Amino acid sequence: MTSAAAVLVDVTVPELGESVTEATVARWYKAAGDAVARDETIAELETDKVNLEVFATASGVLREIVVEAEHDVAVGAVIARIEAGAEGAARASPDAEAEAPADTPVDAPAPPPLLSPAVRKLIADRGIDPSTIEGTGRGGRILKGDVPDAPPPPAAGESSPAAAPPPPSPADSGAGERREPMSRLRRRIAERLKQAQNTAAMLTTFNEVDMSAVMRARADWRDAFETKYGVRLGFMSFFVKAAVVALREQPAVNAQIDGDDIVYRDYCNVGVAVGAPQGLVVPVLRDAERMSFADIERAIADFGRRARDGALAVADMAGGTFTVSNGGVYGSLMSTPILNPPQSAILGMHKIEKRPVVVGDSIVARPMMYLALSYDHRIVDGRQAVTFLVRIKECIEDPRRIMLDI
Repeated sequence: MTSAAAVLVDVTVPELGESVTEATVARWYKAAGDAVARDETIAELETDKVNLEVFATASGVLREIVVEAEHDVAVGAVIARIEAGAEGAARASPDAEAEAPADTPVDAPAPPPLLSPAVRKLIADRGIDPSTIEGTGRGGRILKGDVPDAPPPPAAGESSPAAAPPPPSPADSGAGERREPMSRLRRRIAERLKQAQNTAAMLTTFNEVDMSAVMRARADWRDAFETKYGVRLGFMSFFVKAAVVALREQPAVNAQIDGDDIVYRDYCNVGVAVGAPQGLVVPVLRDAERMSFADIERAIADFGRRARDGALAVADMAGGTFTVSNGGVYGSLMSTPILNPPQSAILGMHKIEKRPVVVGDSIVARPMMYLALSYDHRIVDGRQAVTFLVRIKECIEDPRRIMLDI
């Protein structure tokens, strides 16, 4: 019961970033009456771009949950109230950082691992024993970066856990379908894709590119590049650099329509489509025209890790002016990518496949890739789109053009 002198502190929905005005309360990690510590995770919000943790704004007792799970909330809305300084129920959150008192004996057993909800889920998904992980966070907290990709192999003499029996087939179980509610992210993806089809005069132009020169460059410099920069040299950095060259020459491809105006940019914020467990996300390489190959590869590797861990922030995906999507990593031979509004164009990369091509008077086998540029014909003319894609082809087939910016 709240005392007359109790100080209630509101917990509100934080700013969610550019163009994001509402979220869904995905889950509560605390119940009314529980003790909470300031900055402790008490809930999780799901937006149309990422999931966000909500932290306690004061230490005390969670007196009221204003918005229950699976309900939508606007930015700034009150979702809970904390009675500051009060003592709560004995049931402590697994997130609370339990620190040993100063008089704890030296040989006392170590406290159990400290896990946030997001880290706990990641550990469970990867089937790892948290006691085998050394936390690098404050007070020994295990951070997402501390969690290995797979459980460690069993020590000598230890047997691996028995494999779980395969799940029953639909025929055996009598189940033929299941129904799940769409996540906010999936609903928003569906809305945006349909919006792009309904509002843009979308058209796609195709070309093909000989990947021989890029593959040769990667083979020649892969080890030296990784030794110097600590990251692998991939194909995406070549295409991002080629896109920057082409965007500078065809500024309409990097522009957008705003009412009756066309907004042109002198910078290239290139979005890179990344597949995440919760759906497709497009983190942005800001000012890609200023980035080196190593800068691009580091950023893309970081985006991939954080997308898998659900750790991308809304700000990571805001402000893109052009997008590159690589369906080839999934085996796609050709596709017509859909625009990412309000952008005016998107470049689709595809699977590299050896095909017979004519070189001089001979037919030879070359590693070829189909390229697709989808664009908004309201702002980008066909000539500009085709010229843009040809420029990409020229830069990839002779990467010296990228190095020399010619």
